[in-house]
Amino acid sequence: MNLGFLRLSTTEPLKRDSLAGRLTRTLIVWVGGVWLLCVLGVVWYVDREINHNFDNELIEVSHRMFDMALSELDKLQTAHPDAPKPLIARPQLFSSDAVIYQVVDPGEHILLRSAEAAGTSFDVPLAPGFANAEPWRIYTVHHPSRNLYFQVADPLDERRSALNRTLLGLIIPLGAVLPLLALVLRNVARSELRGLQALAAEIEQRSGTDLRPIRLPGLPKELRSVGDHVNQLLERLSHSLDVERALAANAAHELRTPLAAARLRLQTALEHDLKREEVAAALEALQVLGHRAEKLLQLSRAESGASLTRARVDLVQLAGTVAQEFWQDARVNERLKLKVPDTEPPIALGDVDSLAIALRNLVENALRYGKGRVSIEVMSPCTLAVRDFGPGVSPEELHTLQQRHVRHGSDRAGYGLGLSIVNTIVDKLGGRLDLASPPPGAATGFEARIVLRPA
Repeated sequence: MNLGFLRLSTTEPLKRDSLAGRLTRTLIVWVGGVWLLCVLGVVWYVDREINHNFDNELIEVSHRMFDMALSELDKLQTAHPDAPKPLIARPQLFSSDAVIYQVVDPGEHILLRSAEAAGTSFDVPLAPGFANAEPWRIYTVHHPSRNLYFQVADPLDERRSALNRTLLGLIIPLGAVLPLLALVLRNVARSELRGLQALAAEIEQRSGTDLRPIRLPGLPKELRSVGDHVNQLLERLSHSLDVERALAANAAHELRTPLAAARLRLQTALEHDLKREEVAAALEALQVLGHRAEKLLQLSRAESGASLTRARVDLVQLAGTVAQEFWQDARVNERLKLKVPDTEPPIALGDVDSLAIALRNLVENALRYGKGRVSIEVMSPCTLAVRDFGPGVSPEELHTLQQRHVRHGSDRAGYGLGLSIVNTIVDKLGGRLDLASPPPGAATGFEARIVLRPA
């Protein structure tokens, strides 16, 4: 078997687009996508937390300064009752951190404002809570006992600046890690795929002359499964090649003699002007050749296990069908008997065609060598027995009956293949072939039993 074409057709694409490269790119894309989602999540969370902290500070400042602003308002109103509104509070000590505020009445008139605040009111609804009015974030609170409102403003730019500084400190290190992460992912992908590369190298070494099983210890579970399947394939290929070699060897061994005999008979017939006896002998030799070729094909099919099914087989029906084929010959009709059980017919698990071939071979051998009465018996649980009551075989011969090309009679029609075919078929179906000479309870004869698994 030549694996060169497969090797050539798959090597170039793998070089251009390796699995390690594809895996690395896929991991980088997905990790980068997850990283981007995480960054967006961090941006959202940091923005939320920064605004939350600034708002809490704004609430805390407003609650602390409301009374102070009202005290300032009362003092200024007392000291300058005719002063125009709004009144301006004293400048705060640290102008850079000054709090921008104003005290407003229900009519939205500013009564008091900080020295750093603008002269106009904030363009927000006069209602407790937060509101944005560029460039300010404004918090409004209502006094619990006086009908006045206190508004505190915080610049939005400070929040944006704080958010940008925080995100910059987070994103720069994360962005710097991305190239390092890509390098690590590439090395991890290559390292983890070394087992696959070793497996591919082992498979590449196999050919029609080298079908050894692949042995790679330490493979991960998925690659072990691939290796096991490849080994099963190699085993089936090896078995197929063995069957082909066996068929060639068997054909060379079994067909040489009948071919030479047929050629000799025909040549003699031509030299003697086609005498009837020589033509008949040549025809007989050709029949022997055809029969022997049929046996070789049966043996090859049995050894390969081709098309062997596992189905329910009625052994009574099978034995009856085979016996009916032999009963069509008047010379066999009186010799062959069939015995079946009176109870339910045994149902075996097997291939009906292959079992018919096996039983037919047993009957043929019994009729040829038994020289007397032959019986087919179906027995429970799942047994087919073929008996003859001829001279039988010796204990030494009994051990060699299943060997190919071994004949135990002077009849040249004894192929030495029949029992080998039967044994191969039965073994492929998970059964066994038992041979006995003489049969139990008899003085002479021979018995072959096919014992199958119940369905």
